[in-house]
Formats: sequence, C-alpha cells, structure tokens
Amino acid sequence: MTRMTAEGRLPGDPTARQYVERVIRVDHAGEYGAKRIYQGQLAVLRGTKWEPIIRHMQAQEQVHLDTFAKLIAQRRVRPTALLPVWHVAGFALGAATALMGHRAAMACTVAVEEAIDEHYQAQEAALGEDEAALRGKVEQFRAEELEHRDTGLEHEAELTPGYRVLSAAIKAGCKLAIKVSERV
Repeated sequence: MTRMTAEGRLPGDPTARQYVERVIRVDHAGEYGAKRIYQGQLAVLRGTKWEPIIRHMQAQEQVHLDTFAKLIAQRRVRPTALLPVWHVAGFALGAATALMGHRAAMACTVAVEEAIDEHYQAQEAALGEDEAALRGKVEQFRAEELEHRDTGLEHEAELTPGYRVLSAAIKAGCKLAIKVSERV
C-alpha cells in the first residue's frame, strides 16, 4: 500500500498541497540562508586555507538553492517574504562566526547542518509516494548537509571556545527561522 503526502491528516492540518508548498518555501529559504552564511564566511576567510573547503560547501548549497528556485516557479509557490531578512542575517552569521576564527565558522556549519538534518528528516517521513521526486531531492540534500556537518567536525568545530553555547544559539535561531519561513 502506498503512503500519500498528508495521509491521516486531522481537521486543521495542512492539505497535501499546502504541506508541499511549505516544504518548497522553507527549503528555498533555508538554502538561500546557507548560501549567505558561506558568503559571509568567505568575506572573512578568503585567501586562507579554509577558503576551498567553504567554497565546496557553498557550491553544493547553490545547487540546492537552484533546485528549490525551480520548484518555486514550476509549482507556483510563493517564496517567503523574509528573504531580505535571511539575506542580511545569513551573511552576518557567517561573517561573525568567521571573525571568531575558522573553528567558530565550522561550529556554525555544524550547528546549522544539525538543525537542517532534523528538518529534512521530518520532511522525508511526511512526503508520500505522490511526492517521491521531491522526497528524493530532500534525501539527497540531507546527505550533503550531513557531509558539511562532518566537514565542520573534522576541522575542529568542537574546539571553539563556548562551542555548546554557540551551537545551541545557532540551532535555536535556525529552528525559529524554519518555523517562520514555512508560513510567512
């Protein structure tokens, strides 16, 4: 028996179409924010040995962003009205953590990717066979986000002074941005 998106929904829950629109809207916003974080990090760490690592992750985020931008157009989904906020906030977060040093920049990557992993995992579980292609993209991108997390851990993210506090603050901010971007 095939499972469908929004199967078993309760009164007041989003319809399948509404749920898919939220997925596309929030994932587009998140990938846009990720691109801006890496741009902020590169503004500070350009010319260092960390630049190629950050550029590689940024290139993958650009592919993710391009994919969701196409889905926004194809499915006629309204993007979040908060893109100007994520434009500034993403860059500021990337630059601020990079100014704290490469470890803090990597700690930022780890925290963001851990929050996104949870988010994408929930989407994978909720998308049914009727949205197999979208679920496949979410699965692929989730795997790449986990690679970014692992890269951050390999490059001493956890040695950042105040790592737990910084990580918790960034994760909380990401989770708030996700909730707001789904609807606004």
